[in-house]
Amino acid sequence: MKVDLTTNLGGLKLKNPVLTASGTFGFGEEYARFYDLSLLGGVTVKGITLQPRIGNPVPRIAETPSGMLNAVGLENPGLEAFLSTCLPRLERLNTAVIVNISGFSLEEYAQLAAALPEDSCIAAIEVNISCPNIKDGGMAFGTDPRSAGKVLAVTRKQTRLPLIAKLSPNVTDIGAIAKAVADNGADIISLINTLLGMRIDIKTGRPVLANTMGGLSGPAVLPVAVRMVYQVYKAVRLPIIGMGGISCWQDAVEFMLAGAAAVSVGTANFVNPLAPLEIIHGLEAYCREKGYHSVQELVGLAHCKEELTNDGKR
Repeated sequence: MKVDLTTNLGGLKLKNPVLTASGTFGFGEEYARFYDLSLLGGVTVKGITLQPRIGNPVPRIAETPSGMLNAVGLENPGLEAFLSTCLPRLERLNTAVIVNISGFSLEEYAQLAAALPEDSCIAAIEVNISCPNIKDGGMAFGTDPRSAGKVLAVTRKQTRLPLIAKLSPNVTDIGAIAKAVADNGADIISLINTLLGMRIDIKTGRPVLANTMGGLSGPAVLPVAVRMVYQVYKAVRLPIIGMGGISCWQDAVEFMLAGAAAVSVGTANFVNPLAPLEIIHGLEAYCREKGYHSVQELVGLAHCKEELTNDGKR
């Protein structure tokens, strides 16, 4: 039985539902040595800011049980270099290219969105709202529904490309944030970004990271990510890209059952560069075994099971 892996996320068309997560895949060149990137549903490139950034001081990466901490600090070549050097190389990829943008003010988000050409290989823009809002004392845009909505609103005015709102898990009500971005122009929601964490070196008594705290990713965050995808699926009607600790096809199935229409592989790329391909093959095999003609038949099935249980049916 042939399984249809194609996926349509609010205008973003993918050949299969497996993407790579921003910040873990560079601009694709490093991983192109291992396999043909056209086999992927899409590639999300390293986050871009208006100006070049060298990032935070080292050490800025540390291993943790079942994961890692990072405080890289949005190291990237900046918008101008991305457009002149990186984008022409990305044009050669035969898969969806998603560009992640990060701003430190509403004006910066607007400038970034306006500068990304709509007649290029760029299939969508992922708006990282985990950056500090300087005018509000450094609080991340994504931790407040009002601020999150404003970022999407100003970005929406500058482009016709599909907009993906990347949500932070460091909030008390993920549903409220999801509703705010949905009401202000987001076409797709991706979640989760990293959880805030830290480690301390017991020999020196000092934090392991020079930045003190960093973002926790990897298998350790998977249950939190699945829970938030499940909640957002119930809160809004936008398609969801699930991420957070996915390292095998079983993880991807879990996310899709929770409500994700596509998944993004991040930290697992560092451990196993072939993980995205293995997940694609695993999803296809799982659907064939279960008798699903399309991978999209998996999306949100856990909610149907919950409804049956609540009705007293088994």
